[in-house]
Amino acid sequence: MTLLVSDENRVRTLVLDRPEALNAFNEELYDALTDALLAAADDSSVAVVLLSGNGRAFSAGTDLLEMQQIATDPGFERGKHGFVGLVDALVDFPKPLLVAVNGLALGIGATILGFADLAFMSTSARLKCPFTSLGVAPEAASSYLFPALVGRQDAAWALLSAEWISAQEAREMGLVWRLCEPEDLLPEARRHAGLLAARPISSLVAVKHTMTEPHRAAIRAARERENAAFAELMGGPANLEALTAFAEDRQPDFTGLPAGW
Repeated sequence: MTLLVSDENRVRTLVLDRPEALNAFNEELYDALTDALLAAADDSSVAVVLLSGNGRAFSAGTDLLEMQQIATDPGFERGKHGFVGLVDALVDFPKPLLVAVNGLALGIGATILGFADLAFMSTSARLKCPFTSLGVAPEAASSYLFPALVGRQDAAWALLSAEWISAQEAREMGLVWRLCEPEDLLPEARRHAGLLAARPISSLVAVKHTMTEPHRAAIRAARERENAAFAELMGGPANLEALTAFAEDRQPDFTGLPAGW
């Protein structure tokens, strides 16, 4: 089991449940969360979805050990949905999506905030967009959604630097809506989810549609640019050095790469 699902008062709570791997997304978890979002979208008894993580992390992003296998093993068996399927489900999700960042959030654990209608974050949590430290490109339309959320320079720092961003910095940027003490995070997120869930689902869906529809073409174009850049860089010298360094528990050294990398 990689995902916990529970319902209460028209709120469906999804909890990432690979705490031993800091809730890193392997193919199984990508598929489980995608299936859960698709099911919630089609379930007339669900008004709101709340997403959080189990343990000390929200999500450490894509499982890098599995990512290394994918990069080096042409025969690796991929999941039904994978990363692309999850992002598709997020783009198309028609109901309010609340995200409660309970701990460390890296990669998709951070960029998913671009799809959150309301984002809550523990004061002890922190996040990172590690793309340049992995020798790859942005993902999940973050190259479009982050500047729209926080402005160009804060987005540039988040996406270019691969540095940690504290909860306070995330709130000041506008990446998250509310900060909560760790013990208050889920109760506060659930309280807001319950307030929304008491409204007519048809109205919630209509409001979200009118807010998100103007951005769909730009999100699609951003994803195409990102996917092309990611495909070019994945398995390249910088990416392989980063993945090898991770497997060997050391810092990557990009200074000896061929010119242009």
